[in-house]
Amino acid sequence: MKRVLLKLSGELMGGKARIGIDVAFLRSLARELKQATSEGMQLAIVNGGGNFFRGVSGEGEGISRVIADNMGMMATVINGLALLDALTAEGVDARLMTAIPMQSIGEPFIRLRAIRHLEKGRVVILSAGTGNPYFSTDTAAALRAAEIEADAILKATKVDGVYDADPVTHPDARRFDRVSYEEALERKLGVMDPTAFTLCMQRRIPITVFDAGKSGNIGRAVRGEDLGTVID
Repeated sequence: MKRVLLKLSGELMGGKARIGIDVAFLRSLARELKQATSEGMQLAIVNGGGNFFRGVSGEGEGISRVIADNMGMMATVINGLALLDALTAEGVDARLMTAIPMQSIGEPFIRLRAIRHLEKGRVVILSAGTGNPYFSTDTAAALRAAEIEADAILKATKVDGVYDADPVTHPDARRFDRVSYEEALERKLGVMDPTAFTLCMQRRIPITVFDAGKSGNIGRAVRGEDLGTVID
């Protein structure tokens, strides 16, 4: 692989509390990504905002869906800024691009400009989702991966891959090392939301689902090491 897109959830950036910013986690992450990108890998990151606000949850509390989703997209920008700061502190050349124009905070997302940053060895953080309500950050990750022609999506999660049942409630659940798009859909494995997954399947973008809680795993995933479950 030459170019990958890393999908980070907001909950991961919130650490064990899953709320706010876990600075220690971000520093550790930045060190891992610095090593991985120093070996020539081109890296884009799509981050969530669930450690601050989730649009779907806001709607459940009575906030209109459009407003709630806009609030959620703002939360991803907060996380994007924190990630940018952590990478910069480690000496990593990085850029923050936002789907919603915020010129004083980051660059607007322009496809060819993002690709140019990647070709120059810069880590590109892609925040504010797709810039539209009703779309998840999973969908944003799939869309951006297609646009920048990424070789794969690396989905950082709290489990070590994809199982045929919830491993928390089903101790005998079986983990897949590799599974096809078609089987994942047929089994309703819930790798991503249907819109995101369908886009990946149409564009033939492989997805690696792996445990980001184990130290060093994010760096290993970015370097292309074999871990977790691959959907292709």
